[in-house]
Amino acid sequence: MVDVKRVYDEISEQDGYRVLVDRLWPRGIKKADLHCDAWLKDIAPSAALRKALHSETMDFAHFEKQYRAELQQNAALAELKERMAKQKVTLLTATKLDQQSHITVLQKLLD
Repeated sequence: MVDVKRVYDEISEQDGYRVLVDRLWPRGIKKADLHCDAWLKDIAPSAALRKALHSETMDFAHFEKQYRAELQQNAALAELKERMAKQKVTLLTATKLDQQSHITVLQKLLD
């Protein structure tokens, strides 16, 4: 099972390998201040897909279907799965965790 945390949450020893999975760098955080082991921005949805969801021109069901299709051809997903086989992984995002977003889709896919 993969854990998810917001980039603004406190770091824990139980986090294991910390991976930022947003395409854009989180607002208000300096790169030196975010404790993450990797930034897999290519695992995030394409800019067009992200913008369609945020502008509400696409509902979440369609977003999820298209994002899953993007992930099928994504080398970063394979890299993340390999890492999960070796150690605990925590996905980091700036997205609010109570919202429907790419992080919920990615977590379901990895679980």
